Amino acid sequence: MNYQECIDYLYEKLPMFSRTGDAALKLNLDNTWSLCRFLHMPQERFPTVHIAGTNGKGSVSHLLASIFQEAGYKTGLYTSPHLKDFRERIKIDGKLIAPEQVVETVKLLQPLINEIEPSFFEVTVAMAFHHFAKEEVDIAIIETGLGGRLDSTNVIHPLLSIITNIGLDHVNILGTTHESIAKEKAGIIKPNVPVIIGSTQEKTKDVFLETAKRNESEITFADFICESKITNQQPDSLTLEIKETHTETVHLFETPLSGVYQQENIRTVFLACKKLKELGWNINDQSLQRGIKQVITNTGFHGRWEVIQKKPVVVLDVAHNKEGMGQVLEQIARFSFKRIFMVVGLSSDKDVEGILNLLPTHFIYGFTQANLPRALPKEHLAQKAHARGLNGIVFEDVNEGLQHFRKIAHADDLIVVCGSIFVVGEVER
Repeated sequence: MNYQECIDYLYEKLPMFSRTGDAALKLNLDNTWSLCRFLHMPQERFPTVHIAGTNGKGSVSHLLASIFQEAGYKTGLYTSPHLKDFRERIKIDGKLIAPEQVVETVKLLQPLINEIEPSFFEVTVAMAFHHFAKEEVDIAIIETGLGGRLDSTNVIHPLLSIITNIGLDHVNILGTTHESIAKEKAGIIKPNVPVIIGSTQEKTKDVFLETAKRNESEITFADFICESKITNQQPDSLTLEIKETHTETVHLFETPLSGVYQQENIRTVFLACKKLKELGWNINDQSLQRGIKQVITNTGFHGRWEVIQKKPVVVLDVAHNKEGMGQVLEQIARFSFKRIFMVVGLSSDKDVEGILNLLPTHFIYGFTQANLPRALPKEHLAQKAHARGLNGIVFEDVNEGLQHFRKIAHADDLIVVCGSIFVVGEVER
């Protein structure tokens, strides 16, 4: 089995949530434990930081990995889903897992895969743990898939748990209220392991406090400890101040992650690094600043207000729920563009009406869909949008839409591609 045959096997043999939705989920950790036991419990052979949340967990994961790299640590990073290449999910010091290592692990696991029929995600999590243990990483940053309590990554006992924020996403799986979703995310809080909450929300605060108390875990709400202020923002860069409220100490950071929402993520990362320093990790101010500034170079992070062209400005953003789309619209409002074009495609299990209700009628829209069964058909999206006064054109795929708008856009216009991680992943760069 070569690499492509191996990837085809994973996609065809294993149920995959990003393609088929709920049918791929295994709502327990039994398979993950079986895979880990088969691999001799690799997740116990390196320290970890565990990150959950509705939005921002990918940014926080990549920022932390970049900072650890700058501090000289051999750093594993597990994230999902991928944009272009399966191997993006499993990296060490920014380098993708080698094709031959993917093949070797799948061959090793194949008898057990045939026996227990795990999900795609369960296998990739086990593969990541195996790779990190085999390569003897100093630390690994582990991002949950969705939820937390029953997420396949939740077989680790981390140094630190981080929950970024809570929004109404995956409500058919995690629950229909902020409180119910928070309970699932809070499942990553472990006994006597400190936890940082990125954003204090009245609906979820007590859930986290009660879970932390039950686990005797120290809990910190980042926005209680630090304030953040953007001092300069360009379409492709951001400068911000983080002020520690109890000491009035101010820290200045630059980052190519120019989304206004990144100030919350950087504040969370700043607090995480302070806690990790208390736990004995050697993260100095220079490592922190360089890690935040070099995050794209160090980790290959893409898809969060990512500027791929400047005249006109063309931006890719993987915003795929109401909160994420609201953040994109807030970001757009901070700049003066003559016309705004938006190529949008959504997954069928999202709050489509809620997202469309946020979108302004003066934007010029292109409606499309990703090439996967879970995608909302582009014609259905267009119909729902037109009923809300959002006018646009239906395109066969994202690149057709992007090419069309590039031809008619002027230098002072903006083109945004968003609505689905998978739509952004199909953009030809």
